[in-house]
Amino acid sequence: MARMTSRPLLNRRLAEFGTTIFAEMSALAARTGSINLGQGFPDTDGPEEVREAAVRALRDGRGNQYPPGPGVPELRTAIAAHQQRRYGLAYDPDTEVLVTAGATEAIAASLLALLEPGDEVIAFEPYYDSYAAGIALAGGRRVPVTLRPHTAPDGTAAFRLDLDELRAAVTDRTRLLLINTPHNPTGTVLTRGELAAIAELAVERDLLVVTDEVYEHLVFDDAEHLPLATFPGMRERTVSIGSSGKTFSFTGWKVGWVTGSPELVAAVRSAKQFLTYVSAGPFQYAVAEALSLPDSYFDGFRADMLARRDLLAAGLAEAGFGVFRPVGTYFVTTDIRPLGEKDGFAFCRALPERAGVVAIPNAVFYDHREEGAPFVRFAFCKQPSVLEEAARRLKTLGG
Repeated sequence: MARMTSRPLLNRRLAEFGTTIFAEMSALAARTGSINLGQGFPDTDGPEEVREAAVRALRDGRGNQYPPGPGVPELRTAIAAHQQRRYGLAYDPDTEVLVTAGATEAIAASLLALLEPGDEVIAFEPYYDSYAAGIALAGGRRVPVTLRPHTAPDGTAAFRLDLDELRAAVTDRTRLLLINTPHNPTGTVLTRGELAAIAELAVERDLLVVTDEVYEHLVFDDAEHLPLATFPGMRERTVSIGSSGKTFSFTGWKVGWVTGSPELVAAVRSAKQFLTYVSAGPFQYAVAEALSLPDSYFDGFRADMLARRDLLAAGLAEAGFGVFRPVGTYFVTTDIRPLGEKDGFAFCRALPERAGVVAIPNAVFYDHREEGAPFVRFAFCKQPSVLEEAARRLKTLGG
């Protein structure tokens, strides 16, 4: 038998990426029988009428074969109508909307399409781990700008953007800003003033922008989601990314989308067609119906998640964590230092045995690992009874 080559099998661009922390921690949850508050997926299905729409499409033979490359017309029309109704953004379903295999593919395809090797991409850390991999695949260079914890005059703690630091990070090699709001994992929602400053910087320096807005319908308290594409000069330079998984609780369907100018969408489609080409045929018809649900669905969904946020945040605070109460997404970031801990990796790997709960160390979302070392993320997109039991178990940490 021929000997395997002694050269590394994984190419240099991906050398730093192995098994994701989500796979590692989910396997740990299964092995220990722990409550999994690590990976962000609901433990119940979304609306019954949406699930039945998928069944109906399957039975009617719609989407069982390859759907159109850009996505089925019904879904592209529904996406355009959603953007118009919610934000006043008018997009042509035929030239300015592209359906993708979830937001992760949309991000990867956008980066592959828009970057040349050596281009710099600014992303806010902590950032979703696929950002770093997507930039690496495209041959780009990531430049992190760190969101740091601040305490407001009313005593609430949150992670905020330093606009001066963002401006200083832009160089002649910067090609693209990769923006995530509402922000995973911190739960921060960028304000109107912050978004206006980002828009002015992008126009001034002639930068492209990719915005990950998958948590657009999960915004709480007094925060509001404002798409960057609505700001002056931004529609023609912004690729906006949305997804059905987080909004309708069918994460396994992997139906996402891109909206933007015809030129930007055509560029992203050129890369996307050689990744999955098409996907999720019958589910596309179901998501088209989901996007047409009345406002009462979205309001009820947000209110339900708000109650779950408050339930878990209170339990975490009672267990002794420092809690950053999120105003977006379905994750709570916590500080483990009040528990006498400082290493999030070690804490999360020991937590299943100590308390029967799984969480994610935020340090995996940082280039500057030391910045995220004491922070740990919990997901609250679970049934209230599950969150109550998790909170009960976590109380033992202080004993």
